[in-house]
Amino acid sequence: MKEIKKNLSKWMYWFLLGVAIILVYKFLDNFTVISNTIGNFLDIIAPFLLGTLIAYLLYIPASRIERGFKKSKVKFINKKARGISVLITYILAVLLIILLVNVILPVVTESIVELVNNFQNYWNTSIERLNELPEDSFLKSEIVTNAIKSVGEAIKNIDINKFLNPERITGYVKSALGVASGIFDVFVTIIVSVYILLGRSSIINFCERLGTAILDNKTSRKVGQYFDSTNKIFFKFISSQLIDAVVMGILATVAMSIIGVRYSVLLGFMIGLFNIIPYFGAIIAVAISILITIITGGISQAIIMTIVVVILQQIDANIINPKIIGNSLEMSPILIIFAVTVGGAYFGVLGMFLAVPVAAVLKIVVNDYIELKNKRKIIRD
Repeated sequence: MKEIKKNLSKWMYWFLLGVAIILVYKFLDNFTVISNTIGNFLDIIAPFLLGTLIAYLLYIPASRIERGFKKSKVKFINKKARGISVLITYILAVLLIILLVNVILPVVTESIVELVNNFQNYWNTSIERLNELPEDSFLKSEIVTNAIKSVGEAIKNIDINKFLNPERITGYVKSALGVASGIFDVFVTIIVSVYILLGRSSIINFCERLGTAILDNKTSRKVGQYFDSTNKIFFKFISSQLIDAVVMGILATVAMSIIGVRYSVLLGFMIGLFNIIPYFGAIIAVAISILITIITGGISQAIIMTIVVVILQQIDANIINPKIIGNSLEMSPILIIFAVTVGGAYFGVLGMFLAVPVAAVLKIVVNDYIELKNKRKIIRD
């Protein structure tokens, strides 16, 4: 009898293995069909996903505004605090988009077009200044000269009109909107985000009850703790980085305007934008700003601009940024640089931006795992 059970178990093992191999083969054989089906499904639910993302990003201002209205002694305002806060949040978001599209974006676009169109004149002037330097100057060495010429040729061959014209800008906006480019999808996205913000308490309560029903109490509590930690990290990091980018962009623009740097709005906007990427963003932005300032204003102005911007970045790194972000991430610089490098290599600019909070969450999980293993070892010993 034991022999029969043993043989039956063996044959069952090989049978299940064979079935698994066949299923994997059929899956790979129909991978294109399956991927197309998944892709079509994601296209259908994309407005819901985008609405969820918008609600996630607007949660912080909406919740803070709501807390303010909750303190009101007026009964109607206190009772309708959530609805009023969501309405005000969307009004502010729309005003911000209008400001960006109608005020900041045209100035930046105009500066880029003017810079590229006048680049040849700036370049010729820079070369003349370079030739006037003493022969023993570092800037007249063969390596530096070849590098400058290479950069000049590369930029000179760019046709800005191919990238910055009304048709192209419209195309960029549509691409950014992606699946929500249709009127219906935009409508659905906004409605979904509004309902999520209004009914977030019910949604969170449902998720908690679902987690308790599926998982045991201990696991459910642990998952809830990780979810809360992840939310706090992402909310804190994303909101603080965006605020810090705006502050740094304004400071850089004002400082460069005082110095007399050309295209100060463009360079300040770029420094603020790149500042959301930890470590690498600031280095890239300063390097580009130095190159443009050398071409448009000369080496002496570029040196002054560099000193001022570096001082501002040090103030931001040591005073402004810690005040905004605090020490909530508690990550070493090496881990941040590693995370940004890996995130950028696999997921581009978005990966560089989101790499730090993702690494912070993984760090919490790994630390909890190590602590749990060490406790179990102590108990066994």
